[in-house]
Amino acid sequence: MTDGNTVEWRGWRAAAGAALYGPGGFYRRPEGPAGHFRTSVHASPLFARAVARLLCRLDETLGRPGTLDFVDLGAGRGELVTGVLAALPVEVAARARGYAVELAGRPEGLDERITWLSEPPAGITGLLFANEWLDNVPVDVAEVDTAGVARRVLVRDDGRERLGEPVSGPEAGWLARWWPLPAEEGLRAEIGLPRDEAWAAAVSGVERGLAVAVDYAHTLDARPPFGTLTGFREGRETAPVPDGSCDITAHVALDACAALDACAALGTARTLPDARLVSQRAALRALGITGARPPLALASTDPRAYVRALASAGEAAELTAPGGLGDFGWLLQPVALPDPPDLPGLPGLFVDVPDHEEH
Repeated sequence: MTDGNTVEWRGWRAAAGAALYGPGGFYRRPEGPAGHFRTSVHASPLFARAVARLLCRLDETLGRPGTLDFVDLGAGRGELVTGVLAALPVEVAARARGYAVELAGRPEGLDERITWLSEPPAGITGLLFANEWLDNVPVDVAEVDTAGVARRVLVRDDGRERLGEPVSGPEAGWLARWWPLPAEEGLRAEIGLPRDEAWAAAVSGVERGLAVAVDYAHTLDARPPFGTLTGFREGRETAPVPDGSCDITAHVALDACAALDACAALGTARTLPDARLVSQRAALRALGITGARPPLALASTDPRAYVRALASAGEAAELTAPGGLGDFGWLLQPVALPDPPDLPGLPGLFVDVPDHEEH
């Protein structure tokens, strides 16, 4: 509301941005994201260990630099960067610098080795890792009207919607290329241009190394006809209402982000190798997270070890499950790595990742 009598209608990008990141917004609450939804980081410590293994492989590829950066972009309360630093071998940990990038304030008791920032650092040598960050970069929503015209969807704080002006300019160009809408009333799309720009800006901070975005994703050949905008509160999916009471999220067009078209608009002069899109299932398997059950013989020779291994296998299975976390997309963008691309586009890091997704 703008006053006691006037309703403020605005696009979903502005409304969600205020609801999530404004004063008293959802992501500034003390409980953090973990109080409302469960990411791979919260599902199992195996995820942080896998990322630590990736960082170690990257360290070797980079020739063991004097300082090795790990940047946790969209860090929540620092759970991932804390787990990664704890999982590193002593020799690597001695050279590692951990950064948590988050708009909320630094949580009490966080490891003093972790630098807390509101923006990614520049000149990164190492790994920038954005786990479920892009899906919370707010975007506008388009909907086709009765005349077959794609119009911006306007919303007010109670979640009620109406159609606004036709989509135009760069946003219309983005839709035409990455999410073309047939002239059929009611079809919807999320306009992912702000995410392309956010990802290009993040990658521009990497001097040598790898940038990885992990998220709910879809590609041009399988866009959802009515979009994916939704909300989460206290572990349950709910209607997206931009009043600060819930998370507001939408799946990511990772293939558009991978194109890095936004780099030109940001003045990025570097020519980067093609990014690679793989499933979380494929990426984690290449990093040693398979979900395989321990041998039954272990139950008789070392029952406690068998129970621990069985629990670990269950956690790994959740992280790689089809229809669940295993279907998340991993966008892998190498920057100034010394060798030509290998099978997955990254030399020696994901040598077991297949060229095509598993189904």
